[in-house]
Amino acid sequence: MNIIGRKEEQKNLMDCLESNRPEFLVVYGRRRVGKTFLIKEFFDQRFAFYATGVNGVGIKEQLEYFHESLSEYGSTEKKPPKTWREAFSRLKALLNSDKVNRDPVSGKRVIFLDELPWFDTARSNFKTALDFFWNSWASSQSDILLIVCGSATSWIIGNILTDNGGFYNRITKQLHLMPFSLRECEEFYKGNGIDIDRQDIIQSYMIFGGIPYYMGLVSRRMSFAQNIDALLFNEKGALYNEFDRLFGSLFKNPKKHLHIIKTLAKRRCGMTRTELIEKAKLEDGAPLTKALKELCECGFIRKYNNFKHQVNNAYYQIIDPFTLYCLAFPDKRKFSSWLKYLGTPSYYAWSGLAFETVCLNHIVQIKTALGISGVESSEYAWRSTVSTPGAQVDLIIDRSDNVINIAEIKYTTGAYSIDALYANNLRNKIETFRRETKTTKAVHLTFISANGLARNSHSGVVTNELTAEDLFQ
Repeated sequence: MNIIGRKEEQKNLMDCLESNRPEFLVVYGRRRVGKTFLIKEFFDQRFAFYATGVNGVGIKEQLEYFHESLSEYGSTEKKPPKTWREAFSRLKALLNSDKVNRDPVSGKRVIFLDELPWFDTARSNFKTALDFFWNSWASSQSDILLIVCGSATSWIIGNILTDNGGFYNRITKQLHLMPFSLRECEEFYKGNGIDIDRQDIIQSYMIFGGIPYYMGLVSRRMSFAQNIDALLFNEKGALYNEFDRLFGSLFKNPKKHLHIIKTLAKRRCGMTRTELIEKAKLEDGAPLTKALKELCECGFIRKYNNFKHQVNNAYYQIIDPFTLYCLAFPDKRKFSSWLKYLGTPSYYAWSGLAFETVCLNHIVQIKTALGISGVESSEYAWRSTVSTPGAQVDLIIDRSDNVINIAEIKYTTGAYSIDALYANNLRNKIETFRRETKTTKAVHLTFISANGLARNSHSGVVTNELTAEDLFQ
């Protein structure tokens, strides 16, 4: 197996293989995150049956593709099935045949249905047929492992994981595949023979967000800057139009989702629902709730609570680095190359926000570096509502050991130097936070920088110092 990272996921897959009961495994996660690769590599493509949905085609063509897969695995039927119920009846017959492929060690019959949401075309009754296949037969076969997968995370969650009908309490395991961490990115590049230092790996994460497919397009024959030019600045580049393709493949009507995303991008710390409705001129109601939920489920935005306001005043903020990059730099024709973009005001505005996103995606590593990985905590952001001038904290770690870490995050190419004015601003931020939240806990200022903190007469305001190196744990 050529799998990098994913150790916990591989353990769960092995548990499914070694169990003595039928298993229904749901694998989901952001598009391009490596779901199909993981399943195919882990099982070495030794499936009893494998089929994938096809985007943008109707039921007739879907059934024809499914028929081709049935034939590849041994079905002798000459004509494609006319309905999904007939298709699953043929699959059942195939799985009951003496020549069915079994896992060589466990003896399990492994069925992998990839891109499941694409099977479910209008009026196809696909979901009903799958429900009947599992509940009427497969769920009574102790050697069946059914794996379903899809990038349309909102469909997977709404139609399978939280279904109140035939799939209710039927799912035995689920894997939410997340983007690579910085450490896994480093392993990925090394495993692909790409010589890249940690500074460029961080920049890579700030653009690609730890998405294996995007990273797999990087050529070892070019520098990092050359790769970015080739992939994102060249009109023929593999990722030049990826942003538009991404939303179009996940949502049937992506206009509202894109409008929400573009509005949220205008405020770095995100917006409350009320602010979003006002800025985007959206109508409140169920359609907005659904769109926000889908964007959260697909990993594009996060919903987080303002400290001390865990119920009301929730914020929505873009958390996907690739989305941030595309929105921060919409006109690729303005610059002819990545190197010409570096050092511009636009670059500095984007890089600061992008590095904050890197940190927000590595809270586990931050806690480990602080020596509090075993301490229970909740993570929030905070924006003052009373003081003038106001204050804002992008990451607060509220710990059960009576301490609060306020994270100050800065991205610079060299060591960051705190001057007298900035040190005074930091002290005011802490005091404003204490006053408005009325917390009695100890408050530790935690400074997270890309390249360290310069020691001077003002750096003593910092309680804990972390660098980008700590995020590679």
